[in-house]
Amino acid sequence: MNNDPMHSIPPGARPTGRARRLAAPVACAAVFAFACVTASAQDSAAADASAPPNAQANAQHDTIASPSANPAAEVGKLPLEQQVRWLSRAQKSGALVKMSDAQLTALVQAFDPLVVPALIQIGPSGYPSYEFVLSRWERLNGKWPAKPAHMLVKLDREPLRIYAKWLPDGENAGEEVIYDATKRTDQMYGHLGGLLGVMPMWTAIDGSLARSQSNHKITELGTEFIVSRFMADAKKYAEVGSPYKPQVEVKTLNGVRVVALTYASPAGKKQTLGLDLRRPYFRTVEAYDNDGQVLERIVIESITPKTFEADAFDPKNPEYKF
Repeated sequence: MNNDPMHSIPPGARPTGRARRLAAPVACAAVFAFACVTASAQDSAAADASAPPNAQANAQHDTIASPSANPAAEVGKLPLEQQVRWLSRAQKSGALVKMSDAQLTALVQAFDPLVVPALIQIGPSGYPSYEFVLSRWERLNGKWPAKPAHMLVKLDREPLRIYAKWLPDGENAGEEVIYDATKRTDQMYGHLGGLLGVMPMWTAIDGSLARSQSNHKITELGTEFIVSRFMADAKKYAEVGSPYKPQVEVKTLNGVRVVALTYASPAGKKQTLGLDLRRPYFRTVEAYDNDGQVLERIVIESITPKTFEADAFDPKNPEYKF
C-alpha cells in the first residue's frame, strides 16, 4: 500500500522535486497548526461546559467570541481559534439562521480556510444513535435518476446497526435492509420493493445487488462517512501545503438551507458540502466529475437523536415488511 499522502492527490496538485522538498516545512506547519487549533477549540468547548455562565475569568474572551459582539465583516480579523469558537456559538445561538444569503456568504469567505475543518473535527459528526430522512441521487451506469431515492434510516453507532427503508415517493420504493455488525459484518439482510420483493435474503454489502442501486455500501450511510471523507481530503491538502479554501455560496436543496462550500482540486475534481446552520456537520453533498457533471447528490432532510429498542434492527419487527 502506498502511504505517501501525495498518492491520492490528483497529479496536477502534486509539487515535484525541489518544490516538494520546500513544501515539507510548510506542510508540517499546516498540520501542526490544524492540530493545535482543534485541541485548543476542544479545550474551550470543555471550559464552556464546566464554567458558570457568568464566570469572570471568561468574560473578556466570551465578549470577543460572542456572535453578537462582532459584525460579520470583523470576524475574519480574529485569531484562528476565536474564529472557530465564534462560528460554533453562532450555530448554537441561531445567529447564522437569521443572516441573509449575502451576509452568510461574506462571513464564511472571511474565515481562515482551517476554520471549517477544525469546527467539523471538534463537533459531533452524528449522535450515538439517530434517525434521519434523506434524499439521494446517484449517477449509475452513466444515467441520472428521474427522481431521488427517498429514505428513512435508523442508525446505532456502537455497535454499528442500520435499518433503511425506501419511502413510497422515491426510487426503489418499498425496499428494506438491515445491517447488524454483531451478526454479519460483511452482509446485510433485505428485500426488494414491489411485487417481487417478498423474499428477503442475505447479500454482500458491496455485492452486485447493492452496487446496482448505489455506489456506496450501507455502512456509508449517515453523517460520519461524509465527515470522514472531508477530513481525509483536508488532511491530504494540509500535508502538502496546498490551500483547501472553498468557493462559498448559500443554497437551499430540498428545503434544506446550507452554506455550500465547493472544494476543487487543480485536476478539476470538485465536491460541494453543505454546512448545517445550527450544528457542526454537513447536511448536503454534491460530487462532480472532471467535466463538471454531477455524480451524486445527498440531502439529509432531518436528523433526530433517538435511543432504539432492540427490535429496531430485527427483521421480525411487526412494522417491517420482511
